[in-house]
Amino acid sequence: MHAALLEPSRQTPVLGEYDLVVLGGGPAGIAASVAAARLGSSVLLVERYGFLGGMGTAAGVTNFCGLHANVHGEIRQVVHGVADDLLSRIRALGGLNEPHPLFGKTAAQAYDTAAYKIAADDLMLSAQVKVLFHALAAGVVMDSTQRVRALLIETKSGRRAVLGRAFIDCSGDGDLAAWAGAPYEKGDGQGNMLYPSTMFRINGVDPVRAGKAWEVIPKLMQEAQAAGRYRFPRKTAIVRPQKSGIEWRVNLTQLANAQGNAIDGTDARELSEAEMLGRRQIADVAGFLKEVPGFEQSYIVDIAPQVGIRETRRVMGNYVLTEADVLECASFADTVGVNGWPLELHLKGDVEFRWPKIPESRGFNQLPYRITVPLGLDNLWVAGRCASMSHEAQSAARVTGACFVMGQAAGTAAHLALAAGCDAASVDTPALQAQLQSDGAYLGLRW
Repeated sequence: MHAALLEPSRQTPVLGEYDLVVLGGGPAGIAASVAAARLGSSVLLVERYGFLGGMGTAAGVTNFCGLHANVHGEIRQVVHGVADDLLSRIRALGGLNEPHPLFGKTAAQAYDTAAYKIAADDLMLSAQVKVLFHALAAGVVMDSTQRVRALLIETKSGRRAVLGRAFIDCSGDGDLAAWAGAPYEKGDGQGNMLYPSTMFRINGVDPVRAGKAWEVIPKLMQEAQAAGRYRFPRKTAIVRPQKSGIEWRVNLTQLANAQGNAIDGTDARELSEAEMLGRRQIADVAGFLKEVPGFEQSYIVDIAPQVGIRETRRVMGNYVLTEADVLECASFADTVGVNGWPLELHLKGDVEFRWPKIPESRGFNQLPYRITVPLGLDNLWVAGRCASMSHEAQSAARVTGACFVMGQAAGTAAHLALAAGCDAASVDTPALQAQLQSDGAYLGLRW
């Protein structure tokens, strides 16, 4: 362990003061910022990259999961509101696929990352959200143990402070909440987190010959591994076409540390090692794919800018969403939307899905407002994969659909709390639900 270095004290310039400061420009941050700004709050969205989209763009996910649910045997879109505004913009740019069936039980929807980035910018401008790109959060300044006063950021202009009346942590890692003193958990209690992946896309595929390649790839993987030609980091391959059939996305990496455990996305050294490991695995996988009919002339066209992190900190809130809530399609009096995605546990060497009863059930659980309210903090919300969920439940509600839901709810709640002069836990839930429904959100109150 290296000795600590005492930094000299400094005067940190204030970049600005806002009603609401949102950290992280993924689906949760996008929805939170737009929802609050449209209601009249002044909003600053702080994003570490030069574009929005979170894991959807920075980690190359290129696929919206959780927008749909299997409702008594019928696949329906169950996430609306701000999400619809973004989808319509991506569609207008020609960058949105039609929803495609998955496992015969649900649907996902692919998009082009370039269209997502442009559409998200347009959405921010339309809602008059101020966005600060290339800004890495570094800490907080507290008014008291219960109130955040400022977010500290590192920028190309130097270290700055952003003052806010309210804050929403959409960082994915719960950075802001952890610095503010909110309690949190990591992993399953034994230190095991969901394994990360590095996504990539290939071009040069013959779509006619490739056909439904995803149906034959598992058998070809088994044969290649049995022959000793390849060793795959995990069993379950996700290889699907983009809007143009010559381009496909590939999700077949799994990133472990030297001990074999999932890489910790909050550990700078492990995260760095994961980037190189992911690219090494991609080189092998891309070589194997050339053996798949229709993929002989394929080549890597893009490797995601960063490792795809599925789980780090989960901030403990006024309610913790559980595995049973997801599998039993739970309802809550303070519902702010729904999660229609199953448990998706990225375990060592494989991916395990656990589903509600389909088609007997409605196929979704409601998401309670309380999972966005961290314990012990008055003017801070969390939304996205770092919200208050168990390890198992987070494997479901970490996906895009639920992140949109939690973000829109948190942004709306923050605006209402500022207007009423109350803390996050005291927001009038019926008023919040009414506003969300007025803004097009689906709360899961019918079907």
